[in-house]
Amino acid sequence: MHIGNSDRPRITGQFETLKKGDIGGVPAQRRPDVIETVSSMLSDIEANGLDAVLRYSRTLDGWAGGELELSAEALARTGDELPADLREALEVGADRTGRFARAQRERLTDFEVELEPGLLTGYRYLPVPRVGAYLPAGNFPILASAFMTVGVAKAAEVPTVLVCTPPVTPEAGHPAVLYAAYLSGADRAFVLGGVQALAAMAFGLVGEASVDMLVGAGNAYVTEAKRQLFGRVGIDLLAGPSEVAVIADETADPEMVAADLLGQAEHGLQSPASLVTTSRALGEAVILAVDRQLETLSTREIAGPAWRDYGTVYLADTRETAVELMDLLAPEHLEVLTAEDDWYHDHLSSYGSIFLGPWSTVAYSDKGMGGTNHVLPTGRGARSNAGLSVSRFLRPLTYQRATREATPELAPYVERIAHFEGMEAHERTATLRLRQYHA
Repeated sequence: MHIGNSDRPRITGQFETLKKGDIGGVPAQRRPDVIETVSSMLSDIEANGLDAVLRYSRTLDGWAGGELELSAEALARTGDELPADLREALEVGADRTGRFARAQRERLTDFEVELEPGLLTGYRYLPVPRVGAYLPAGNFPILASAFMTVGVAKAAEVPTVLVCTPPVTPEAGHPAVLYAAYLSGADRAFVLGGVQALAAMAFGLVGEASVDMLVGAGNAYVTEAKRQLFGRVGIDLLAGPSEVAVIADETADPEMVAADLLGQAEHGLQSPASLVTTSRALGEAVILAVDRQLETLSTREIAGPAWRDYGTVYLADTRETAVELMDLLAPEHLEVLTAEDDWYHDHLSSYGSIFLGPWSTVAYSDKGMGGTNHVLPTGRGARSNAGLSVSRFLRPLTYQRATREATPELAPYVERIAHFEGMEAHERTATLRLRQYHA
């Protein structure tokens, strides 16, 4: 998250850069080698089917063979391998995320309106029939991902949700990831990772039929596979490295701001973290606090380079300028730690999800405890898009019902427009009905 020269004309106030990233800009999200590899794999899998899927699973993930799919009983038993306190935390997260999603669904209602006498129009919300969710399990298995994808899809009443997660041993997937999928209501679960997992779901090689939509985060190869499969199936969004930004004033605790910035920087080497502040003292104190906290952070080899290369701190002359800066950055996650949180909430408009006040933190959402979804737009995507929610799994399908009485308010206008356009067949459909009306 970086304010470039092209951004400056859009900022009416004054600001100063207290820290810039050594690399800066938006982290590269597409690499030619990744694009070529994914394209080759998808072509191979489409041509050679499950044999190609299993070959990639063995060579890339070390899969030793056996059944790809877990039985319903085996999926339910995955929690038996976990500590009781972790099981409890996962159960709480699944419940809260599900309750928030169901509350969203209740507020999305069908409607009908009579535009003219005899002309009824409306729409019905119908769920996507089949969804495939990818649940990563790499260096950091993000256990709440199932809540945000599988659980929200089931809250939208999607009939069938398949889950794929990579093997973490030659024989099995990650038990905590699978238990989270079970709690979220997954219908079927497969131990299958990477590009081959997405291809298998999209091409109907697992689960008996192809899915209609793919969701879930992953590495650069998974993201590129979603990009290349889009059109054949729907997707949630193309997320890049995780981002966090904080707006803070002189009332904020620099240690807390620093901790929350590093809380997202540890996601990956290209994870940007940015602070916009109206206080020079606070900004300088946060920079020092980040450096100090990195000294003892177990993930400093990830968070440190991310902060060095992509971390930024901007000093704004007014709160209005702070809002302008932040709306340009359009971060995935935005924390507001000020004496005027409500004012900022009312005036900020471009972010994936917002966290208000010192008692809120992005981690509450990341781990499923806050209820809101953590599948969110990155790379300034929040300026035009929103994160994953129940509505993404629902299709508002429109309908129109015209009666004989509505014909005079429809047909003559269609005749005129179609005649001007030269579309005679369109014109005739209206003329035929008008003649029958007057017959």
